[in-house]
Amino acid sequence: MQVSNSTRVFIADDHPLVLEGMKALIEADSGLELIGQARDGVAALQGAIELQPDVAVLDLSMPGLNGIEVAERLLQVYPACRVLMLTVHEDAAYLRKLLDLGGAGFLLKRSAMAELCRGIHAVAAGGVYLDPAIAGLVHRPNSHPEKTDGSFPAVADLSAREKEVLRLTALGHSNKMIANELHIGGKSVDTYKARAMSKLGFTNRVEVVRYAVKNGWLDEE
Repeated sequence: MQVSNSTRVFIADDHPLVLEGMKALIEADSGLELIGQARDGVAALQGAIELQPDVAVLDLSMPGLNGIEVAERLLQVYPACRVLMLTVHEDAAYLRKLLDLGGAGFLLKRSAMAELCRGIHAVAAGGVYLDPAIAGLVHRPNSHPEKTDGSFPAVADLSAREKEVLRLTALGHSNKMIANELHIGGKSVDTYKARAMSKLGFTNRVEVVRYAVKNGWLDEE
């Protein structure tokens, strides 16, 4: 029996045309396998729990249960799933809520045709994918996350290489992708990332993403 290496994807949206558009994009990508779909929150939750996809693409606004509610309940039962939220709402509060729940990405519907598969691949590889428009909404140029003593970690505390590794991590790049882009070994990526997170007092990727957003790293070319 041949085992597929494709990323298994479940999609949910209450608009048939959006659902069909996502289906066409996913089926055209040889690295993705569409395993199920739903048009309301209750069906989405039941289907995702039953099918256990690698990535669940959920519409934020669905009848029955909204995307955030589905994500929260799904991740409690099946925490290995990577949730990519799809929405028309440019609201930073939804982004923070999703990240707090353990969600992996946020994509605006207006960007979906160009960015959907890229976002799915990014979160499937362990990264966090944020639509640039959403990242810009929560960008505060002079704001930094507080340390436990009330002070703020500074970008100047990081070397150029440490900053770049964290920036690429926040953009959703896997360690392998970062190593290839920076022409360094995978172990070096781990070292730079661990050193940078230690300097900043971070323990998880959500903190890295928030820090990158607040420092405008996701707007950099």
